[in-house]
This record gives sequence, structure tokens and C-alpha cells, in this order.
Amino acid sequence: MKVTIYTDGAARGNPDGPGGYGTIVVYIDSKGIEHIREYSGGYIKTTNNRMELMAAIIGLEALTKPCQVALYSDSQYLVKAFNDKWIDGWIKKGWKRGKNEPVKNIDLWKRLLKAKDPHEVTFHWVKGHNGHPMNERCDVLATTAADGDDLQEDVVDLQ
Repeated sequence: MKVTIYTDGAARGNPDGPGGYGTIVVYIDSKGIEHIREYSGGYIKTTNNRMELMAAIIGLEALTKPCQVALYSDSQYLVKAFNDKWIDGWIKKGWKRGKNEPVKNIDLWKRLLKAKDPHEVTFHWVKGHNGHPMNERCDVLATTAADGDDLQEDVVDLQ
């Protein structure tokens, strides 16, 4: 099955810094009908890059069987890491980014590697706030997530 995942993180909400992250999973069923599954994951007090990672993880973890996944994000940090093979060095070989700089978000990178493992995933950068409709839709989800901590999804199963 082919699945498209759009993610976004937004540093919004509480003035002290929490933001939200949003994920949309789009897939085509056996009858050719498109389904959208939306996730609002609550807010986390962290960096925008960390929220982008969280959004990608949520989307991948939602899949119940191996799929061909195209993951779209406006985070170059997320997309470049996989397209440029940074992950091989950062996680698998234990390298550091600089002379003594530890890898940031290593817990989430490991969780993302585990989440993507059963799937065939390609990562694509969507330039943020350029009118791309799905990027804007994800931005709405992320903003909503900054105001709550509930998980929202439709009733369609990804079987």
C-alpha cells in the first residue's frame, strides 16, 4: 500500500515555549478511495525540530502493516538527515556532530528509525508557508495541538 505522510511542528501556544505538532496520513484503499487520518499530539515544550521528529514518528507508528511511504516535512533537519545519510553516522556509528557536540534528540532519532524500519520510506522537503495546501493543513493541526493534549483521528483503520 502507498501512503503519504505530511508533518508539521509549530512553536506556538504558551508564551513560555510549548508548541504543537501535527500529522496527516493520506492513503489509498483497495477501491482507490483516498482517506486522511489526522493526528493532534498535544504540546511539548521543546524545539521546533523536535516537534517535527515527533510528528513523523506519530505518522509512521500509525501504520499497521508495511507500506511504501512518502513523508513530507518542512523541516530540513528531518529530511536532510535521511537524504544525506547523517543518521548512519549519528546513530548507528555513534559519531558526534562536531568536536565534542553530542547528538541532539538522539532518543527521538532512535524511535524514528524503529518506526520506519518495516516500511519503505522516502523523505521530501516541503518549503514551509509557501501556500502548499497540505503543509498549511499540517500547520493548522500543529496549532490546534498547542492548545490541547488529546489524540484525534478518524475511524478508518489502516488495514
